[in-house]
Amino acid sequence: MLGVALVWYSLSKISVEELITYFKNANYTYICLGLFFGLLSHLSRAYRWKFMIEPLGYTLRFPNSIMAVFATYLVNYTIPRAGEITRATILTNYEGVPFEKGFGTIVAERIADLVVMLGIITVTLFLEFDFIYQFFSERFDPYKIILGAVGLIVIGSLFFLFVKKSQSKIAVKVRSFVNGLVEGILSIFKMKNKWAFIFHTLFIWGMYILMFYVTTWAIPETSNLPLAAILIGFISASFSIAATNGGIGSYPVAVYAAFSIFAIAKEPSIAFGWIMWSSQTLMIIVLGGLSLIYLPIYNRIK
Repeated sequence: MLGVALVWYSLSKISVEELITYFKNANYTYICLGLFFGLLSHLSRAYRWKFMIEPLGYTLRFPNSIMAVFATYLVNYTIPRAGEITRATILTNYEGVPFEKGFGTIVAERIADLVVMLGIITVTLFLEFDFIYQFFSERFDPYKIILGAVGLIVIGSLFFLFVKKSQSKIAVKVRSFVNGLVEGILSIFKMKNKWAFIFHTLFIWGMYILMFYVTTWAIPETSNLPLAAILIGFISASFSIAATNGGIGSYPVAVYAAFSIFAIAKEPSIAFGWIMWSSQTLMIIVLGGLSLIYLPIYNRIK
């Protein structure tokens, strides 16, 4: 329902005829280049998964890993995060890895991605601190922002002490969950191919940013965006994917919200969001669908 509402909202900001005109006039050379970088990121993700499976005593065949990754993305368009369950199930059915172990590697993988995403946010805040501070100080009372930040720190500190010392069921569960997250992160540095894993993790996110960046060249109005707009637009769009099924409806709205900070017109902002989302979604539908069809055929042959 949220995705449908956001689709309606984004289309209320630009007429369908105008959106179609942007699609017709877009430079598809850059769109295809963005698709290429997106494909590289997915292939790298599939290869990275092999490094996490090997310590479990199994050898993951690369074709199965590729098809499982694309199937994951496709299934996530139906039910949020159901793709991860599908991916672990594929691993169990075709590679014999116990479900809980395979799912554990996926959780650890997501933790690594989250760490990189937080790093991108930190770098963005560092590089564009003056701009971001000026933007918020002009629209919000700086003293209220500082007071709110102090309040959050105090609340966070009290919650940390509660979780650390309390023996209540909630505190024990939270403590266990956090310990599991930390253990998952540290396990990355204990694996045999940890540097290859770290390289692929950075490569995946580098391709994500490059995919977003080169696609902005497809529309003249977004072809000369400042670095701040690229980074903030990318971060906003990335979070939108988690907000709805694969970013349906939310992706163009998130791009529009980010680009509006830099006084970029709403029509090209929303049009770029739709072009970016549609091109990547089309790739996932095609390759994800083919993966689901070919998976049993490939494994029956092998």
